[in-house]
Amino acid sequence: MNLVYADEHGNVFDHPDYVGLGRSGDMIVEIMEEELIPLPNGATLVSLPFTRPIGLNGKTGEMEVLKNGVQAVGALLPQGFTRLCLPGYVKSDKEQKLPLFGYTAVVWKDGEFFVTAEQCDDPERWDPLNCDQQELQVRVEGLLEKYPDNRLYKHLSNCALGYECLTASNTFLGRWEGAVPVSYSCNAGCFGCISEQPEDSGFVAPQTRMNFKPTVDELVEIMLEHLQEPESIISFGQGCEGEPSTQAKIIVEAMKQVRSRTSNGFININTNAGLTDFMRAIVDAGLDLMRVSTISALDEHYNAYYKPRGYNLLNVEKSLKYATDQGVYTSINYLIFPGVTDREEEIEAMLGFCKRTGLKLIQMRNLNIDPESYLSIIPKPQGEIYGMKQMLDIFRQELPEVVIGSYTHVPPPELRRKQLLR
Repeated sequence: MNLVYADEHGNVFDHPDYVGLGRSGDMIVEIMEEELIPLPNGATLVSLPFTRPIGLNGKTGEMEVLKNGVQAVGALLPQGFTRLCLPGYVKSDKEQKLPLFGYTAVVWKDGEFFVTAEQCDDPERWDPLNCDQQELQVRVEGLLEKYPDNRLYKHLSNCALGYECLTASNTFLGRWEGAVPVSYSCNAGCFGCISEQPEDSGFVAPQTRMNFKPTVDELVEIMLEHLQEPESIISFGQGCEGEPSTQAKIIVEAMKQVRSRTSNGFININTNAGLTDFMRAIVDAGLDLMRVSTISALDEHYNAYYKPRGYNLLNVEKSLKYATDQGVYTSINYLIFPGVTDREEEIEAMLGFCKRTGLKLIQMRNLNIDPESYLSIIPKPQGEIYGMKQMLDIFRQELPEVVIGSYTHVPPPELRRKQLLR
């Protein structure tokens, strides 16, 4: 498996004299054959600025850093695929930070690119190629004309056409999971927030956060427009907003109005679930699905990343358990990182968290972050590091009733909360 690298112009090559390596946390590791799959459709190869690739010299068997103007290469995986290793590299300038993406090790083998990944879900619905840009443009123009005073549709039109957000695009295409952002404020200061960064963070937020408070009527219009099919999902909590539960009052009122007019589809919230009382009110208003974002079930690690304000991990657990007990199909948006998530202490803590809350689905999501920056703020490893592939196997073995996936699912019929016209 040949090392893959890029020149200063971004051209990608393989090096026949070096074996490609990966990273687990801050350790350079050899890549196992069972960790490799062909580069999936929809994946993107990117050069890593201010880095140098590390390869295994085929003649000497020694690890070496390649120099002379070359850069490491990583793959950005599509939805449905879980990375197992980071690219093998060192930074040529340690002060520089990589853009907020999830970089995966890539090698050249048998005449094609391979990546260290495992497919955990069906990528079909989140394949960008399934979003026809001409059709999307027509649908955007149509809904903006139909609802000229709805500021949320105007906001989402930029998300769909400018940022090419697939959830926002679904809102206009009237299919699958659609977005209804609601909050400009947040009760956490996530280290890798994609919509708002402090000026001194060194990161550039790839999206712009919404800057207004929508009305109940604006929410209801979007929700009713989207919830026209039995399997439709409309979701509060998007990358372009803060924490949706901070706007619990308008969410609850909008949900009540929508459910008084239709029982179609599923109402979902993507949340940090820290505001337990607010989350209970949203659940009681008829919530169907809840996806809770977490990076760890260990307080020190969780707090270092999320910087929660006015809540803690125990509040998150209480919210999840309450929702599960009320029949909501609960899941976690698990931000995972090779060399961290697969630590012994992390696995044990998360297994306990899952069992106590009774959640039904784990969405394995590759953490988009500069690796060195992330590793610098979290606790050092305490126990064994199992490797991501073995970690996935442990979760499947220890949580046989829990679905291991990558994105929000419609629950099976036997687990659907009874939907009634109110």
